[in-house]
Amino acid sequence: MADKIRLGIIGANIHRGWAPRAHLPAVVASPEFELTGVCTTRMESAEESRQAYGAKYAFDDYRKMLEHPEIDAVVVCLRVPSHFEPTMAALNAGKHVYTEWPLGRTTAEAEEMTALAQSTGVRNMVGLQARGNPAMLYLKDLVADGYVGDVLSCHVSRISDGGLRRTSDRTWQRDRELGANTLTITNGHTIDALRFVVGDFSHVSAVVSTQVNQWYETDTEQHVEVTAPDNILVSGRLASGGVASAHVASNPWAGSGYRMEIYGSEGTLVASSDESPNHVGTRVQGVRGGNRLEDLPVPASYTWVLESMPLGAPYNVGQMYYQFGESIRQGSGGQPDFAEAVRLHKFIDCIQQASDTGAEVAV
Repeated sequence: MADKIRLGIIGANIHRGWAPRAHLPAVVASPEFELTGVCTTRMESAEESRQAYGAKYAFDDYRKMLEHPEIDAVVVCLRVPSHFEPTMAALNAGKHVYTEWPLGRTTAEAEEMTALAQSTGVRNMVGLQARGNPAMLYLKDLVADGYVGDVLSCHVSRISDGGLRRTSDRTWQRDRELGANTLTITNGHTIDALRFVVGDFSHVSAVVSTQVNQWYETDTEQHVEVTAPDNILVSGRLASGGVASAHVASNPWAGSGYRMEIYGSEGTLVASSDESPNHVGTRVQGVRGGNRLEDLPVPASYTWVLESMPLGAPYNVGQMYYQFGESIRQGSGGQPDFAEAVRLHKFIDCIQQASDTGAEVAV
């Protein structure tokens, strides 16, 4: 392998999607990697991305990228229904793979990708970037070190604002069968951060609801039916014995942002931000033996990226790239991996099952 890990990004269109918002600026600022290849479905847009971010090669077919001898690892940054085929192809080609969350459109797809990743032995990572947030890493250690004592109860909420009007290229997520909606993405990231900090659930009850059943396409001037859920209410018990709840929603106007509250026998911890646990800038507060929360500055040891890493969406993705690079160099480790993604997929299935049946479900 070269001095730097030679990376290719599948889904590198610079005009829309998660790649230009997070992955492309993050990898350019990551000293472990060289942006060697960018791939889109058209050579014109691939070449535009190559020039904008200084990549060495442009591709309009991910299979050609995977065949190239100068590509050590790839990132699959596409719409969720398109994750499966390029991820499987990359694994079969012996490339290390970072695939965005959700790993698959279904749990079955995620399990198949995970089985192949384990059989090939390549490093694999899923884009649950809240696990790279310095604030979440700090919270996890505070809880593990007994800052709150025994976790008695916890709650997380993430209320986003989602427009009722959008262009037709942004309405594909209305179909719940495509696997990319508030339940899988927003709730997936949010409840994964809670599980990362306080541990897994043992039992869960839930309401999964579609409160807004139509969106208006501004370019086609028509209403389209929505089957994807937009409000998720979860309550349950942690494996450690505490009780937990969550409300994750995309409502039309003025969302309240993100807040995680952890109450224990010895103290309280709170994490909050205007956006989500996926972005840098999460505020951490705590108190032990009192009632007034105080700010707890996040120690510098939880920051792995250089000062040149852009703030905002690229930051925690950059933190993830650091972990991905370390796992490739060391030939082991690297979290969260595909197996962790399967565990989250299965937990989301439990949430849906609890909602469908109206009964508590063992996780």
